[in-house]
Amino acid sequence: MFTGIVAELGEVVSIDDLGDSVRLTVSAPVTTADAHHGDSIAVNGVCLTVVDDEIRDGRFTADVMAETLRATSLGALTPGDRVNLERPLLFGGRLDGHLVQGHVDAATSITDRIPGERWEIVRFALPADVARYVVAKGSITVDGVSLTVVEVGDDWFTVSLIPTTLAATTLGHKGIGDPVNLEVDVIAKYVERLGQAAAAEHNNGGPA
Repeated sequence: MFTGIVAELGEVVSIDDLGDSVRLTVSAPVTTADAHHGDSIAVNGVCLTVVDDEIRDGRFTADVMAETLRATSLGALTPGDRVNLERPLLFGGRLDGHLVQGHVDAATSITDRIPGERWEIVRFALPADVARYVVAKGSITVDGVSLTVVEVGDDWFTVSLIPTTLAATTLGHKGIGDPVNLEVDVIAKYVERLGQAAAAEHNNGGPA
């Protein structure tokens, strides 16, 4: 479980094709300081597992399956790209963002950037299969960054990025058309599931 608070901008060192997967190596001296074999690291919002027997030179390696490459923006990465990195939440620690699983619900892209005096409004395309989970003032994770939704349309939503987010994450450097990963608030999905179960029980003559 993560919080969507990016700890470090890492850099993709290499991507080795293994046929049905790739082996991704990322330079991340801060993130790897206490990382070990089998640990989780979120890369642009995707939960990956460290496969190195020993962390060396501030780099870690993770295997990325073909389905993950297809369903997320990780498939578009190339050596030299910057990536948002986060270690899992420690129980008993602060929850500065919101509960993030590192399970991407959809990949989308930036459609517009509107600069302000000290912040920037960024608009994203909103895939139809996750649109019902996105609400104004609600939480959403974009490339592993916990953000608050500003406005929502039928097929778009916007967020407002403060200077710190622009400087410390990839969202400050991406342009129109660039791919990003979305993870909606898991609480919304649980509420929907419980509502569906209650409706089915009611329709079948169960308790109202």
